[in-house]
Amino acid sequence: MKKIERLVSIVMILLQKEVVSSSEFSRLFNVTRRTIQRDMETLSYANIPIYAKYGAEGGYALMEEYKFDKRLLNNKDIENILIALGGFEQLITNQEIQTTIQKIKGMTSADISPKLDLTFYDWPGRSQIKEDILFIKQAIENNWLIKFDYVDQKGNKTYRVVEPYKIHLSEMHWYLFGYSLERKDYRTFKLTRILNIQKDGFFVPRSDKEFKEEKQHNEQQNLVSVQLLVDVAVRDQFIERYGKNAVTKATTRSYLTTIELPKNQFAYQFLAGFGNKVKIMKPKGFIAKYLNFLEEAAKLYK
Repeated sequence: MKKIERLVSIVMILLQKEVVSSSEFSRLFNVTRRTIQRDMETLSYANIPIYAKYGAEGGYALMEEYKFDKRLLNNKDIENILIALGGFEQLITNQEIQTTIQKIKGMTSADISPKLDLTFYDWPGRSQIKEDILFIKQAIENNWLIKFDYVDQKGNKTYRVVEPYKIHLSEMHWYLFGYSLERKDYRTFKLTRILNIQKDGFFVPRSDKEFKEEKQHNEQQNLVSVQLLVDVAVRDQFIERYGKNAVTKATTRSYLTTIELPKNQFAYQFLAGFGNKVKIMKPKGFIAKYLNFLEEAAKLYK
């Protein structure tokens, strides 16, 4: 963490806590107590009214006149923020997120124990991809051009130089949205298909990226309405994804649902994951393509 970021963090914490010891700051920012002392001197020179309190419960504090109204956020607001941050921290974590969590916790003297818990599976691949996410995040913040090899779904490898604009999480898959200099257009890249990512200079951000992102997202969807006969054993999975009203009872053991799916292999993979617990009723064209997908898969065992 840069010094200026640490100084701002110190002020934010002191705005909400009565007294914070130098050892607590030292642990939080992973620096020495001497560094914290110098930070306090720097803030004092900048006319931030910080003063030292001595004794067993001593530390650093801000003059009350400098603090803002704590009623802007109540304990329930803070609990909700901590729930969201706690879930996000499982997917991608760094010192900035941990510092933010500590700041939010410091905004109340109450011992908050969230009533809602978010848990994500800690797959080995997720910890590996975190490095790429943090690198791309840094590239976006600093307007770095990045270069990498990209492997498409057919195994073809291409070289790309990209202006990165956004990292997107969709259905537990991470994507990079950026401008490809080779294609001279905006593209979305799946992070697990990116190899050998590196910095390749700097770029000036384009002004039309938000419109292009929305347009590309809509084009990629290309959805079709599909009716399914769902076994009671997997009914709950469709309710979680599409809602209770999307599932209606057909027999004692089956339910009907109509959902929208993209016309590509990702939809076929999704349905194949249910095995013989899901049957496609219509449309016929989608059924034919799904059967072809299954036949291609079966050839691997012949």
